[in-house]
Amino acid sequence: MNTMTAMNNSRSGRRYDREFKNNAVALVRSGRTVTDVARDLGVSKWSLGRWVEQAKTGQALSEPKTLSVETAEQRELRRLRQELEYVSRQRDILKKALGILSAEVPPNASR
Repeated sequence: MNTMTAMNNSRSGRRYDREFKNNAVALVRSGRTVTDVARDLGVSKWSLGRWVEQAKTGQALSEPKTLSVETAEQRELRRLRQELEYVSRQRDILKKALGILSAEVPPNASR
């Protein structure tokens, strides 16, 4: 079995393609223990156990999820939204400060 069919994703751990999962399940069905196969393939025994259960119940083994790639326009839009939020907060603070500073002092206020 070729462990190179496994795809590595640094954000959310490893993701394995359907062929890799089917081959791992076949090894378990050939009489080897889940723990031994998991150790040999470098996968968690819980993941392998879940794949075996899915195969027993006839559920298709899922393909790895693909991560969406953020385009330059999306990055720029996200940056501009963050900047707008920051500038809006600054504006609100300055409005409050101006309101406090421009408030008239009552004529009989003691100093």
